[in-house]
Amino acid sequence: MDPKKIERINELARKKKAGTLTEQEAAEQAALRKEYLDGYRENLKAMLDNIVVQEKDGSRHPLKRKDPPPVQ
Repeated sequence: MDPKKIERINELARKKKAGTLTEQEAAEQAALRKEYLDGYRENLKAMLDNIVVQEKDGSRHPLKRKDPPPVQ
């Protein structure tokens, strides 16, 4: 994400804390946060997709997604 956008997110957060955030700024803040989080999640997923597990016997395999626990 562009450093200018991150600075804008921080600026809007400071305004919100001070209590001077307008409706338009609140909408802008929500959109910027969503963009930031989407990028963060995408980056994290890419890192996890590149992890390789090495077993004691030397064999290697990619990290697998766990199945969700059964609902009781």
